[in-house]
Amino acid sequence: MTNGLINIYKEKGFTSFDVVAVLRGIFGQRKIGHTGTLDPNAEGVLVVCLGNATKLCDMLTDKKKEYVATFMLGKRTDTLDITGEVLEERPVKADVNEVKKAILSFVGGYDQIPPMYSAKKINGQKLYDMARSGAVIERKAVPVEIYDIEILEMNLPEVKIKVSCGKGTYIRSLCEDIGAKCGELAVMTSLKRIAVNEFNADDSYTLDDLKKYKDENRLSETVIPTDKVFSELRRATVLPSKRKLIDNGNKLLLSDTDIDFQVEDLEELRIYNDEERFMGIYRFEKGDNVLKPFKMFIGE
Repeated sequence: MTNGLINIYKEKGFTSFDVVAVLRGIFGQRKIGHTGTLDPNAEGVLVVCLGNATKLCDMLTDKKKEYVATFMLGKRTDTLDITGEVLEERPVKADVNEVKKAILSFVGGYDQIPPMYSAKKINGQKLYDMARSGAVIERKAVPVEIYDIEILEMNLPEVKIKVSCGKGTYIRSLCEDIGAKCGELAVMTSLKRIAVNEFNADDSYTLDDLKKYKDENRLSETVIPTDKVFSELRRATVLPSKRKLIDNGNKLLLSDTDIDFQVEDLEELRIYNDEERFMGIYRFEKGDNVLKPFKMFIGE
């Protein structure tokens, strides 16, 4: 089984599930998961986890994301993007300065209502499944964080922006909210995710790229080792005589490792066995003077 991550460039027309299904065929394994849904008409970075790295899916979903989006003022659809049914249209009255002020006002935290056509679950049901059956239900606003917005182009009624944001942010909703802020309707017309934390579009692979790498027997070159996600953590290796402890995911004493530095209370460390295989993340608990398993990647 292949373990690790792949930085996929999801092209328009594919769902995130489609990408996973194709990758299962390419790698010949079932254990594959993605780290954050992209709409079929959106494109860009989709980090996919293979094998034991699927334990990282939830963690990577929480990472900072960057998008380039365009939206049009003067129109509203049921999906909040240009693919949906037009519900209302009206002439645009806001000027450039009003739109700019509205855009920049969203930098920081704000409460955002998720769109009906989204993968968010309410009472165990995905909103888009309910929306497709004709249901429209009340959604609670969710706090989201917008780290930065850069205006790339503004030729009203169209605007192009670059957004850096935290987990759970819907760019379609942000575009609609920007429109409402300046008294206008708004609909997103395109969306590209250019980064998920350290994973960038420039370093990504399309599905066709991966098929070529497979034909050339070079698939391993596209896989990022699981431990790279934790590269900011200090590392330690378990002594050969203590190999059984790490193989079973047991607690470790500092003396069971090659640690020759001061470890802080609750510090997390990357732990490897004596063959340099990444085994997991351990957290030091000073009170008990032990390293306790925090997230393990053994048994695959």
